[in-house]
Amino acid sequence: MAAKVPGEPGGNAASDPAAQVHDWRVFAQLDLPPILAAALEEFREHGYHGTSVRDVARRAGITVPMIYYHFDNKQGLLVALLEGAMGEVLQRARLADAEADGRVLERFANVIECVVLHMTHRVATAGLDSELRYLEPANRKKYAALRKELEDLFLEIVEEGVTQGLFEVDRAPDTTRALLGMCQAVTGWFHADGPLPPEEIADRYVAISLRTVGARVRPAPHGREKYGREK
Repeated sequence: MAAKVPGEPGGNAASDPAAQVHDWRVFAQLDLPPILAAALEEFREHGYHGTSVRDVARRAGITVPMIYYHFDNKQGLLVALLEGAMGEVLQRARLADAEADGRVLERFANVIECVVLHMTHRVATAGLDSELRYLEPANRKKYAALRKELEDLFLEIVEEGVTQGLFEVDRAPDTTRALLGMCQAVTGWFHADGPLPPEEIADRYVAISLRTVGARVRPAPHGREKYGREK
């Protein structure tokens, strides 16, 4: 068992990013417990392999035993961060999908928009996906199952689009993985101080994705007024 408890003494929903999601387009500042916040910074700066529990304790301003009180080991810190990030994007994707009320084009556009918004607004935690190679077999299997939930949700949308004649796709599973991989890759180059805001990047990726599946029409841009933009 990687993590002994989900948070810290007196912890609350802040230790579970998915519990903070109310509107899939709105991203409040991520509120992690101090131990996980320190671990996240260490992993980002030095990588999982280059980080020690002592490094995390020093950054968090606590003792090493305090970390072991909450987490079995360094692996537990990585698991908590990875599963927290995946749980959040899954929750957002389900809300985005439900908002479309069964309309396939909107379901497709919403989920792509949702994933890209997550990769930009949560670039720190989403970018840790590259560290999954360090997960132990049991932890990797559990995390892979969470990733598969997102892939299956999107695959169902793509297949429905093909069935309805809205998309032209030869191999839906390959296309699904390619599009999600494209979205994940945003964490490798996005910077908050860059020239494009997350919403504009998401809008562009929706357009690219719709062209990729051969969509002949584009859904109405519901929710774009929330960004204060018009096209």
